[in-house]
Amino acid sequence: MNQRAKTYRKLHDIPEEWGTAVNVQAMVFGNMGNDCATGVAFTRNPSNGAKDFYGEFLVNAQGEDVVAGIRTPQELTIKARKSHGSDLPSLEEVMPSIFRELETVRHQLENHYRDMQDIEFTIQQGKLYMLQTRTGKRTAHAALQIAVDMANEGLISKSQALMRLKPDLIDQLLHPTLDPKAKKTVIAKGLPASPGAAAGKVVFSADEAVTRSENGDKVILVRIETSPDDIHGLHAAEGVLTTRGGMTSHAAVVARGMGRPCVAGAGEVKVNYSSASFEVGDVVVREGQLITIDGVTGQVMLGEVPTVPPQLSGAFGTIMSWADEFRSMQVRANAETPADARQAKEFGCEGIGLVRTEHMFFEGGRIVAMRQMILASDKTDRQAALDKLLAMQREDITELFQIMDGLPVTVRLLDPPLHEFIPHTEAEMGLVAKAAGVPLDRVRRRASELQEANPMLGHRGCRLAITYPEICEMQARAIFEAAAEVGRSAKKTPVAEVMVPLVSTLEELVQLKKVIEATAQQVQKEQGVNFTYRVGTMVELPRAALQAGRLAEQAEFFSFGTNDLTQTTYGLSRDDAGAFLPEYKAKGIVEQDPFVSLDQ
Repeated sequence: MNQRAKTYRKLHDIPEEWGTAVNVQAMVFGNMGNDCATGVAFTRNPSNGAKDFYGEFLVNAQGEDVVAGIRTPQELTIKARKSHGSDLPSLEEVMPSIFRELETVRHQLENHYRDMQDIEFTIQQGKLYMLQTRTGKRTAHAALQIAVDMANEGLISKSQALMRLKPDLIDQLLHPTLDPKAKKTVIAKGLPASPGAAAGKVVFSADEAVTRSENGDKVILVRIETSPDDIHGLHAAEGVLTTRGGMTSHAAVVARGMGRPCVAGAGEVKVNYSSASFEVGDVVVREGQLITIDGVTGQVMLGEVPTVPPQLSGAFGTIMSWADEFRSMQVRANAETPADARQAKEFGCEGIGLVRTEHMFFEGGRIVAMRQMILASDKTDRQAALDKLLAMQREDITELFQIMDGLPVTVRLLDPPLHEFIPHTEAEMGLVAKAAGVPLDRVRRRASELQEANPMLGHRGCRLAITYPEICEMQARAIFEAAAEVGRSAKKTPVAEVMVPLVSTLEELVQLKKVIEATAQQVQKEQGVNFTYRVGTMVELPRAALQAGRLAEQAEFFSFGTNDLTQTTYGLSRDDAGAFLPEYKAKGIVEQDPFVSLDQ
């Protein structure tokens, strides 16, 4: 297999042992004169899912001319021609009888396969030949709309509609779109080949896209036209802009399949590979400069344009309501900020399954108080810092309880090692010492004391709470005081779940559960309010998994921390395994990255 085939298999999780099919068929010619043509069509719009015959053709041409983007193709229908403002006649106008025959075939194929079809055809001397049909690639938005429409039309059932939507397609629906209120400097316009908006630094080659992406840059791949050999760059890029080609060009089809925004056929953009730049009139954009593309309008803009999150409505709302009819599993969200919690609630989450409390301590004045607690020389100083953190943590959790309105909220106690909160450069240590009001030597000494050879297996999680029970007590108090406050005013009583992280022995859970329950009783007595709470643990170590039966004697719920569980079961570092896991996949040792899949 060539590299193109290998990359395609990798992107679509196709095992090599499946082999490759080869079709053998008679040759027909669409380039024998003006009574000949060739084209590509979709039985429905692959970009938005509308029930429109959608495609392009070229008179006196072969199929490769259409998909390669060498010539700008013509539209199939009068409606599409007018919509795109094209002066070139459509197939419906040039060869009306052939168009009607193709329209009949369109319906036959879709009714037979009960799915949107991607078809290729050739017209040789006035006769229509169907070359192939296959299930058409489509954007996430189109997949959703087509599934809902076909179910409503009676072609498929509701359950079939649901099963056609892969989880990664639903994920694509959560991509942002351009903020309609934002200022835009539009420099060019092409065809809206794949919806969504993306901003990034301009690159002109697939290899450069991969290199910059691996270095943490977001990039937009700009090409005159793409070929199948660019697939690795398309995957690495946030979006793609081409100056040639139409809605069925290689760039458009692949971008739609990957969920990447794409603007195709932007003819006013003049690309110069040798100078690594492109021009639009008097505007010159060089490699590394930021641009934004909008795959819904086809616009190309200078700079980075702000985006807005998607909304739960229309076909998405319909399919999610159908999912509720069949599912037996509840879905909660990971969220620790009010913005995340609100969006999760809008998308129908049934609670928060993980609040990472450490994320709340990395902002502004909070990190100062956290560092004061870590640098404290005795329990009195540490308690003073914890009192500051208590107010901050209580405020955050109160807002989460209010947003969830009676749905359960699982709050994980402090998990990372303390050294993550202390900087390691001399300049940063000086700033910490000044902010905390302590000598620089104390910061240096404490940073040295907290240094660990293997911090992921060191003094973290429940081990911190065992060593410093006052930290556990502070966090439990913040949770329960928030529950009491919201419970007094809300119609629905908050449901607080306290999660103890990184437990490996029953005794760890027993001791910390005593601290948590004692704090709950104290808060209830002080506040004169009863609230519902549960204490559980996160199973993220092999020993905890093996001892789950004993842990269940004390834990009221389990959560599974698959990252740490994978690390400690495989003996892999998630931060370092990427250097050799591709080789393992290439040699057939593992089928998938263990951090993104579960063993069956």
